[in-house]
Amino acid sequence: MPRKKELSFEESLEKLEQIVASMESGDSSLKDLMANYSEGVQLGNNCLKALEDAEKTMDLLVREDNKKVIKQELQIEGE
Repeated sequence: MPRKKELSFEESLEKLEQIVASMESGDSSLKDLMANYSEGVQLGNNCLKALEDAEKTMDLLVREDNKKVIKQELQIEGE
């Protein structure tokens, strides 16, 4: 059985926004609401993972006084 393609951050966020709008409309059955909630949690977790991965790999480019650009590892508070 082929694996599902993992959605990008943008795709996950867009689908999550659609789910929220659908749930807020009030036109869904309880069964649909529960299915949407479950999918929304998974999409939210996917978004968080994508942001955490991006944060871990991000570097800062810093311009020194002599106009030379250097790369520094991003230091995240609390880690």
